[in-house]
Amino acid sequence: MKSFCLNGKRGRYEFKHEITKMDCHVLRKRLRHFMHLDPYAKTDGTYLIRSVYFDNFENKVLQQKKEGFYERDKFRVRLYDYNISCLNLEKKSKRDNMTYKQKCKLTPDEYELLRRGEIQWMRHDTRTLIQELYVQMKLYQLRPVTVVDYKREVFIYPHGNVRVTFDSEIKTSFYNNDLLNPHIPMVETEPDVVVLEVKYDAYLPEVIKKLLQLGDRRRGTYSKYQMSRMYG
Repeated sequence: MKSFCLNGKRGRYEFKHEITKMDCHVLRKRLRHFMHLDPYAKTDGTYLIRSVYFDNFENKVLQQKKEGFYERDKFRVRLYDYNISCLNLEKKSKRDNMTYKQKCKLTPDEYELLRRGEIQWMRHDTRTLIQELYVQMKLYQLRPVTVVDYKREVFIYPHGNVRVTFDSEIKTSFYNNDLLNPHIPMVETEPDVVVLEVKYDAYLPEVIKKLLQLGDRRRGTYSKYQMSRMYG
């Protein structure tokens, strides 16, 4: 099967479904017999993801997501389990049905600079993604808008490089972009909602398709960022 690339990065298929906690419980029991838990997760099989998403005063990124643009890009800075020593700047791109991701390391001091709008240092940085974000911040006035926290549980299947994730306890900081503050006030969005994401390379094995069947469940173009912005 043909492989699609963007800026040298291979694309993946990624589909999202809104499910309930009960649905998640049912699927978890099925998947654990065929798939492996993420080896980087904590003992309970989960880890916390914190991201700050970039947008502008016109909510360009949010509107493109809502309207389902076939070509769109989203910048975020992400950390895991509140470990601020390991920050990544990420760019997630959507092209038709394929998703592409690029990332590079970012220091806490660098994030604080760009959070305050001090971005001239980015112009001649050797990291391509930093330079690209600089252009977007200059042209479209992108800036870090809101922090989103959630708990993720990941199941892995080697054939097709499949990752099935359950994202729950999704919280928003509204318009507070203080990503590195562990005590930033966060508000839970929809307590009973779990976002199921299914990601794979060229194909989704039939056994995984059958395990994931729940009947009529809604597939959506929403994201955790979109859900968080519904509250502010």
